[in-house]
Amino acid sequence: MNSELKHPFQDIFKTENEIPEEYKIPEIHQREYLVNGELVEWNGDVTEIYSPVCIPTENGLQRKLLGSIPNISPQEAMEILDATVNAYNNGLGEWPSMSVENRIKCMQKFVYLMLQQRDLVIKLLMWEIGKTLADSTKEFDRTVDYINQTIDALKELDRESSRFQQAEGTIAQIRRAPLGVVLSMGPFNYPLNEIFTTLIPALIMGNTILFKLPKHGVLAHYPLLKAFKEAFPKGTVNTLYGKGAEIITPIMESGKVNVLAFIGSSKVANGLKKLHPKVNRLRAILSLDAKNAAIVTKNADLDVAVSECILGALSFNGQRCTALKLIFVQKDVAAEFTEKLTAAVSAMKPGLPWEKDVKITPLPEANKPGYLKECIDDAIAKGAQVLNEHGGFTETSFVFPAVVYPVNSEMKLYHEEQFGPVIPVVPFDSVEEPLEYQIHASHGMQVSIFSEDAMEVAQLIDPFVNLVSRVNINCQAQRGPDVFPFTGRKDSAEGTLSVFDALRSFSIRSLVAAKLTESNKNLLNTIVRDHDSGFLSTDYIF
Repeated sequence: MNSELKHPFQDIFKTENEIPEEYKIPEIHQREYLVNGELVEWNGDVTEIYSPVCIPTENGLQRKLLGSIPNISPQEAMEILDATVNAYNNGLGEWPSMSVENRIKCMQKFVYLMLQQRDLVIKLLMWEIGKTLADSTKEFDRTVDYINQTIDALKELDRESSRFQQAEGTIAQIRRAPLGVVLSMGPFNYPLNEIFTTLIPALIMGNTILFKLPKHGVLAHYPLLKAFKEAFPKGTVNTLYGKGAEIITPIMESGKVNVLAFIGSSKVANGLKKLHPKVNRLRAILSLDAKNAAIVTKNADLDVAVSECILGALSFNGQRCTALKLIFVQKDVAAEFTEKLTAAVSAMKPGLPWEKDVKITPLPEANKPGYLKECIDDAIAKGAQVLNEHGGFTETSFVFPAVVYPVNSEMKLYHEEQFGPVIPVVPFDSVEEPLEYQIHASHGMQVSIFSEDAMEVAQLIDPFVNLVSRVNINCQAQRGPDVFPFTGRKDSAEGTLSVFDALRSFSIRSLVAAKLTESNKNLLNTIVRDHDSGFLSTDYIF
């Protein structure tokens, strides 16, 4: 009788003995952090790190302990800040004054050292944030590709700057110079890739880095500390561990941070910016909230729409800023679309990150299952239903995806970014309805339009390009390819990130100019010929 009543997902978590040896990992109790080129020993308070993967015990399911990290105080945080400031030294430090060619060599050494830690970092991503083996591998490899693409982009940028320009009797050389101290803070969902898309371009442009590790995915960076230490000059990269509210506040209030590179919520970003005493001196590069919508019209290829919406809504359990978090479907095809959608969701395999073909995994945020239940219950109370069998089923950190329909503007799921495996579907009559939604939404990152009618697509493109930063046609919302600009309107972003744009975002154009006289030409030629200046140079980097 009990076996008949047993839920099909109740055995998703395995005992220690059932976990394959190649995916087991020892506890990592980190007792050091990187500051001023040294791995400093820590003997103070620590924060324990638990996995979303639970282990059955005599007391029920319990999150597996992965290890612990330093929990530094504001005093240590300020010492780390000072090390970062001193390394920059008003632009006179070793790293900011280093030639572009030598900075590239340091970055190439870092990539070499990083690759030696590939297997361990991938395992830590699986255990720490519940990302599948395939996605964890992809995140690591994509990050390495991103670094190499950034190196190539900097070479091209430097080549463009390796000549003098003349205008109106003035000769000048224009190059890009660093901005100063960068506070880099990133999210848990892509704790390697997303953080490195700001940290790497900021670093290679000559800035010194104050690196605040994410709350989840923090141990995945531990194997890379020695790579940072060995590849870059002292003080170039310094790490911060601890409670953000306690250690970041005094850092921002000091006014010593020149650039805030932050990926997270707009509310937190606004608060951080307000802490800085000289806001006009602070440059902010931000990737923030999003509630990306999909619009499925009656002219859509429903099989394509379902396939792409599944990828967009549930890749890494929907924990992506670029995830599709609200699906509008025209009423003419709503029944057929939701039938296909629920069937596709029901066919998704749940399990642990290393299991073959698994698509749905446990969630790292301890409060997330409860929040998602609140959202689903709110929608049901206001007239919606969960269409798929077992939708919303929760077992500790695991939540099976729920297709919720019909969703309307009175519900939480219509407005709030769920950041998890819940797919709200909104029926509509006229395409004016999703357009109105976007007009009044506080976010403006991306939209996905599904239609095979050229005129209809064209008429939707024109208004949406002025409401969001990227319009996707018959495909999911996404960040890549990394050479494309990645930004957002309204509360979704500040600044633009791409391989090329990020280099510009973390630097400023500086120039040396002189009147075009024979004396000045001879002077500049001598400086360039004798390589007396790191800035003035016509060297061509191959």
